[in-house]
Amino acid sequence: MTTTPQTPPLATSRGYISDKDRYLARLKRIEGQTRGINRMIAEDTYCIEVLTQISAVTAALENVALGLLDEHLKHCVVGAIQDGGTGAEGKIREASAAIARLVRS
Repeated sequence: MTTTPQTPPLATSRGYISDKDRYLARLKRIEGQTRGINRMIAEDTYCIEVLTQISAVTAALENVALGLLDEHLKHCVVGAIQDGGTGAEGKIREASAAIARLVRS
């Protein structure tokens, strides 16, 4: 059985908060690219062109994920290590699981 990590309370500061607007803008562009792929399929666009756009969206999402992972390591994991206690081990396990999911996708 797979367990889902518990989400920390909303009052907790997120590592990406300083780049939140940049992430949101990037995701908005990805959303537009995805709508474009939908339109390409509806208009019977040549399959290689569609696959090229899918590759671009996949790469863009991977870049967002890697940026968020980097922020998590710098902010959440480092913060937990600095705080001491058993929280650091949990954050490291959490980061390792996220890396494993990214590698599998």
